[in-house]
Amino acid sequence: MADAPTPQEPPRPERPSFYWPGGLSARLLILTIFFAAFAGALTIPPAMLAFEKQWLLDRVRAAELASLAPEAAPNRVVSEQLKRELLASAGVEIVAISEEGIRRLVFSGPRTVQPPYVVDLRDNAPGLGLMAPFRTLLGPEGRRMRVMAEPRFRKADFIEFVARDTELKRALADYLGRLLLIVAFVSFMAGLLVFGALNLFLVRPMQRITNAMERFRADPEDPDARVQLSGRRDEIGRAEAELDRMQADLRAALNSRARLAALGEAVAKINHDLKNMLTSAQIASERLAALKDPKVTQALPRLERALDRAVKLATDVLAYGKTEVSPPEAKPVRLVAVLQGAAEEARLSDEGVRLVCDVGRAEQVLADPDQLHRILANLLRNAREAIEHQPERREPGRVCVTLDHTDELVVIRVADNGPGVPARAQERLFQPFAGSARPDGAGLGLAIARELALAHGGDLLLADSSGEGAVFELRLPGAPPKVSTRPRVAKTSA
Repeated sequence: MADAPTPQEPPRPERPSFYWPGGLSARLLILTIFFAAFAGALTIPPAMLAFEKQWLLDRVRAAELASLAPEAAPNRVVSEQLKRELLASAGVEIVAISEEGIRRLVFSGPRTVQPPYVVDLRDNAPGLGLMAPFRTLLGPEGRRMRVMAEPRFRKADFIEFVARDTELKRALADYLGRLLLIVAFVSFMAGLLVFGALNLFLVRPMQRITNAMERFRADPEDPDARVQLSGRRDEIGRAEAELDRMQADLRAALNSRARLAALGEAVAKINHDLKNMLTSAQIASERLAALKDPKVTQALPRLERALDRAVKLATDVLAYGKTEVSPPEAKPVRLVAVLQGAAEEARLSDEGVRLVCDVGRAEQVLADPDQLHRILANLLRNAREAIEHQPERREPGRVCVTLDHTDELVVIRVADNGPGVPARAQERLFQPFAGSARPDGAGLGLAIARELALAHGGDLLLADSSGEGAVFELRLPGAPPKVSTRPRVAKTSA
C-alpha cells in the first residue's frame, strides 16, 4: 500500500505590486498627491491677493475716469442721470479726490451709520495682507469699503471711492473655485508623475529585492530566488549586491550544515563500536599494569590518560553542528601540564618541531582541562603540520607559547615560525569545511577550537600572520590570581 502523501503548506499568494492600503506603492501615491496638493495650496493666498488688488485697481481706474466727466461738462456740472450712469458703470457709490492736501468730493452718495473699512493701495501704504481676500470672503454681507490709490490720468495726491464689497466677494468666490480646480488637477498630475518616477526608480527595485528575500526564505535552493543585479551604483544597487552576497553566504552555510549533519549521523553510527574498541583497549591497559616491566610502567600513565580522554570524547562524541559540546567545567589548571600533554598528542619533539614554553610552572588558567587540551593540541598540531609542509625548509621548526595577564582575562599566544596562514584562507579560517589552508584538511579543527573557546566566554583569533609564521591568541576570562614568582622554563618538549 502506497504511503499517503505528506500534506504541504499551500503556497502563499504573491501580493501585487500595488495593493491597498498597506502597499508601498499605494502609500507613495497618496503621499505624493497630498504633498503636491499642499504645495499648490500654498500658492492660493498670493494668487487671491493679486486678484483682489487688481480688481480694486480696475475699479479705481473706472472711478478716476468717471471723475473727469464734470471737468468736461458745461459749468462743471453733470446731470443726476449721467451721474448715476457713471457711478453704476464704475461700480462705486462715492468718488473723491485729494489735491494738495484738500479732499474734494466729486460724486457724493448716500451716507451710512456704519463707517466703511479702509483699503489703501498706494505704494507707500502697508498694503493688503495675505489673509485680506479671505477676510473679505468671510466678512458680513453688505459691508462698504473705502479704497484709496494713486491716480493715473490726473495730478492729485490720491483718488478714492466708496462701494459695497458684495461684487468683490462674488468675484473672489468664483476665482477661488477656479483656483481650487486648477490646483487639484495640477496636484493630481504632478503626483502621478512623481509617483511614476519614484515607483520606477525606487519602489519596483525594492519590490524585486523583497520578492527575492521571500522566495529565498521559502526555498534557499531555488535558483530563481537569487536577486537579479541591476548594475546600479546607488543605494539600491548596493542593497542588491549585499543581498546577493548574503544569499551566497547563507547557501554556503546551509551546505556546510547539511554536510555536518551527515557527518554527525555517520559518527553516531560508529560511536557504539568505537566505545567497545576503547573499552577493550582499557582492559588491555589494565593487564599491562599488572606487569612489572619498568618501561611499561613508565609509558602506562600516558596511555591511560589518552584512553580516558578518548573514552570521554567517544562517550559525548560530537558531530560539529549536530550535537552540542558539553558545557565547560572551568577550574584552575596549570598551563604547563596541559601544554605538555597537548604537545605529546600533537607529536612535537626535539628531533622535529619543538615546543618552546615561556610559561612559569606555577601559572594557572581557569578552563576545562579536557577542552583546553583539545584547543591547544589543535593549535600545536596545525603549527607542526604547517611547518612540515615546507619542503625546502632548513631552519628547525618551533612553536613558542607565552601567557599574558590583563585585568579580567589571560591571553595564551601560540606563535610558530612556519609559512603563516595564506590570505585566501584567513577570511574563512574558523568556518567548518572552509577554513583549511591545506588541500587535505577538513577545516574543522579551528572551528571546533574556537567553539570551545567561545563556550568558556573567551575567543580564539588569528593575531598575526606573515611569511615568518602565524600567531594565534586564546583569550580566557576569569584569570586566577597572578603568581608573583614565575621561573621560566627555557624549553619543554614532548
